[in-house]
Amino acid sequence: MGTDSEQGAKGGNASRLARATALIAIGVGIVLVAFVLFGSSGGHTYHLLFENGGQLVKGNQVLVAGQPVGTIDSITLTDNAQADVTVTTDDPLREGTTAIIRETSLSGEANRYVSLTPGPNNNPDIPNGGDITGDATQSPIDLDQLFNTLNGHTRRALQRVFAGQATIYAGNTQAANRTYKYFAPGLDSSQRLFQELSRDQANLTSFIVSSSKVLTAVAARHNDLTNAIGHANTALGAIATQNTALDRSLRALPPTLRQSNTTFVNLRAALDDLTPLVDASKPATKNLPKFLARLRPVAQNSIPIVNNLAATLTTPGPSNDLTDVLNTLPGVERKAAKASPAAVAALNASQPNVAFSRPYVPDLVAFITKLAQGTGYYDGNGHYARVSAADTGVFAYNSGTSTLEPNPPPTQYQGLQIDTTQSRCPGAATQPIAGSNPFLDDGNLLGMCDPANVPPGP
Repeated sequence: MGTDSEQGAKGGNASRLARATALIAIGVGIVLVAFVLFGSSGGHTYHLLFENGGQLVKGNQVLVAGQPVGTIDSITLTDNAQADVTVTTDDPLREGTTAIIRETSLSGEANRYVSLTPGPNNNPDIPNGGDITGDATQSPIDLDQLFNTLNGHTRRALQRVFAGQATIYAGNTQAANRTYKYFAPGLDSSQRLFQELSRDQANLTSFIVSSSKVLTAVAARHNDLTNAIGHANTALGAIATQNTALDRSLRALPPTLRQSNTTFVNLRAALDDLTPLVDASKPATKNLPKFLARLRPVAQNSIPIVNNLAATLTTPGPSNDLTDVLNTLPGVERKAAKASPAAVAALNASQPNVAFSRPYVPDLVAFITKLAQGTGYYDGNGHYARVSAADTGVFAYNSGTSTLEPNPPPTQYQGLQIDTTQSRCPGAATQPIAGSNPFLDDGNLLGMCDPANVPPGP
């Protein structure tokens, strides 16, 4: 066993050796990482020759079937004024590969990429650093170049089209987005439709020929077609002015159709139930022609009556037919509603007067029909009147001259008696006859007249 100093020296050497080993391992790891990051990645470099660079920039992606397979390393100009786009791909490219510059949108910067269509699998690989020449590449067409091919009138018309599209989609962006969502499925369905149409070539040809004949006939009537379109435009404009009402009608249409469907279903059952009635009615219809023949003159004679009835119901002008009368009835009803309570109260208040006046009806009628006929107040039961005329003494008969002479004013009304018969009952102006007079209305007049107030007997 060594001393403590020897053991300490041995421990220090071991620690230094461990640290040196760790540093060497870290250095080797750094070298490996640097080699992986900055060393050769095993990619394949190619030169794509385009007519123009198409706004590509270094770092743009290279895609195959929409998947990234490489990047653009540089863009240079060749001696014959072509764009040399150097790309690096993960896998080698085969001969027959084509390239096209595409864009992710119509606006923005660095939004272009190179789309590759690989060559057939049985073709040999393109050598590393090889070229894909201009006959296998395609540059994008700039919109300005396309618009420059149009004349001024066409460009202005196209501007109006774009402005009109902006007006159409203003405030309707959400609906437009939903439309675009189903646009691709719609195109797919259209493609399948066209495939079905082209499958039967003979029928399609016949359809096209028939359509050509139809269009030729329509073209021969282009003036009528123009007028029809003009009228349709006017009609649609009128409908557009009623778009709110049309919207309400369209909203009410589905429930109406559902109710109509239920009605038609029930109608079918009702028609089945109606069949026995029709069968039972057939014998009765044998005499129907004779009846209708007799009914015809009646109907003809009824025409003036119906016309008069129509004139009674409605006649041009104000306040001259039954319809106008009916129109005024609500106003009459409102006024009557206010006047009726007062009228009812007045009738109730006048009931005692009517009851008191009723026994005097014979007196009034006798006065009108038999004026100044004193004996006219008698019937088979005697003198029925309650009131009798009285000589007031206004005139006196002069037998010498056979004339009526006025009495002096102070003596003219001495014989007039007032209210002497107020308590007399009807028929009490003469001597009473049992069972005949005076009239007491089965005792209803008791308390209103005095049956004992009668003239004295003979």
